[in-house]
Amino acid sequence: MATTASAPEQPLAALPVRAELRRQLRRRRTIGIFIVLALLPLVLVAAFALGGGSPGSGPNFVDLAQNGAANLTVFTLFAATGFLLIIVVALFFGDTVPAEASFGTLRYLLAAPVPRSRLLASKLIVAAVFTVASMIFLPVWSLVVGGLAYGWNPYLAPTGDQLTMTEFAFRLPIIVGYLLLSLAVVAAFAFAFGVLTDAPLAAVGGAVLVMILSAILDQIPALGPIADALPGHFAFAWASALAPAIDFSRMVSGALWSLGYAIIGIGFAFWWFGRKDITS
Repeated sequence: MATTASAPEQPLAALPVRAELRRQLRRRRTIGIFIVLALLPLVLVAAFALGGGSPGSGPNFVDLAQNGAANLTVFTLFAATGFLLIIVVALFFGDTVPAEASFGTLRYLLAAPVPRSRLLASKLIVAAVFTVASMIFLPVWSLVVGGLAYGWNPYLAPTGDQLTMTEFAFRLPIIVGYLLLSLAVVAAFAFAFGVLTDAPLAAVGGAVLVMILSAILDQIPALGPIADALPGHFAFAWASALAPAIDFSRMVSGALWSLGYAIIGIGFAFWWFGRKDITS
């Protein structure tokens, strides 16, 4: 009787989020991403040291990167926003489902009477957790590296405005929060492609390709206000958080467009996965 009573509960514990977290944490993909993020500010500091030049001598993020910890952090995010962060998010969200199919384990995960939506939700949550962790790790680690390399000077903007380290510490969470929201569109595309294909590279590459094509179209002035709807159009709107008085208008627009795409893309992924024939 005890065995019969406990049997229905077993499938519900088949894929808890904590188990998925452990599985993904041990994957070489996850370890590799964090190694790359850890190396990025170190490589930038080494490049500045080899390249020489006078710190704080120019009018842009690059020339001011050696001014202090805050400036190096801003430059690191500026350098990573256009491509590296897109790759990171696409890997976390695009690889999670097709990797199981390519390993031949997806059908076994679904062999137990667990709703497909439960499996997909677990993978979505874990991908989001690692994405948030990476987005927090990069600026915090860059701040530490910049402080050790260049000191803890106030943030100096290309316009000459300054933010104390205390002020910058309050602005940084706004920047990170906006980056997470703006990259939700990449997550949605990668996740949707991930349920359409059994090839992780196709899912990740598809999301990256969409963002590259969007960036190319964004360079066409004739599009006018239509360009606002392009994914990634407001990717660098986080720079508004570094002004003496923050203007949230571009960040709000970018977040709304990104969340709109995310709702559609993730909704499609759940709809399609619920009807898909799992053969691998």
